[in-house]
Amino acid sequence: VQLQASGGGLVQAGGSLRLSCAASGRTFSSYNMGWFRQAPGKEREFVAVIGRSGGSVYYADSVKGRFTVSRDNAKNTVDLQMNNLKPEDTAIYYCAAGAYDTSANSFGSWGQGTQVTVSS
Repeated sequence: VQLQASGGGLVQAGGSLRLSCAASGRTFSSYNMGWFRQAPGKEREFVAVIGRSGGSVYYADSVKGRFTVSRDNAKNTVDLQMNNLKPEDTAIYYCAAGAYDTSANSFGSWGQGTQVTVSS
């Protein structure tokens, strides 16, 4: 599956952004989908994962209550709604397809990343 993330940008602290990831192929619904992020000088970290049907979701503690992941299998898309953004959320955000897991090693397909910058 090929993935393309979009929706990043520059926002002030407390603001919101919605990231979207479009997938190609007819097997999108067979993949669990994850969002990860990587800040400058830091390792890639888990943000959220959603199960194949969208019924199961799991978030990193750092974003719980602020971010919401959702998917539309009819449109082959997975979104990440980010509210109450903080400067520490600044990173390149990646969508990925793979297992229902928090480890990046469990995801075999990755999008190209979209930059999110939160100013204080």
